[in-house]
Amino acid sequence: MPFDFQQLDLPGLVLIQARAFQDERGAFMEIYRESEFAAAGIAERFVQSNVSRSQRSVLRGLHYQASPWGQGKLVQVLEGAIFDVVADIELDSPRFGKWTGCEMSEANGRLLYVPPRYAHGFCVLSDMAIVLYHVTAEYHPESERGVPWNDPALAVDWPVKEPIVSAKDRAWPALDSLRRAPRT
Repeated sequence: MPFDFQQLDLPGLVLIQARAFQDERGAFMEIYRESEFAAAGIAERFVQSNVSRSQRSVLRGLHYQASPWGQGKLVQVLEGAIFDVVADIELDSPRFGKWTGCEMSEANGRLLYVPPRYAHGFCVLSDMAIVLYHVTAEYHPESERGVPWNDPALAVDWPVKEPIVSAKDRAWPALDSLRRAPRT
């Protein structure tokens, strides 16, 4: 089996350790095998792939798409290192507002499966990072949503104190606003 699957503290959030095979030519690593993922409880169909390239201290997120266009994500770092964060934003969840984070890098070979019901983001720890993620639903601009990376209700302990954040990511409504106005 080329993968080890570890359930994290948010339901459905799975850290996947892929095994690299190295020799004098370089390395080879499987990043997805449908049968193995299904056996581990990840029976998703990935329909779109995205690549993000960012410099040190860039913070992207925390993003999600509103139902019924929610995107599950399979995230992998192809180059560099990131601190990846997933937050529970499901209104009826007993873990609403809780988050978990982990370091991911090309060196550690980790992948992360993020179910559609969570907000996701990351900050870059290396000089440059290239992140690949496969998603379970196509991008639907009208359903794009987010919560602020620095929302006090989440209190994410980001390892970058002065991140580079887009204007859009600075403008997302507070997490508490989800309780007052359910997502559409």
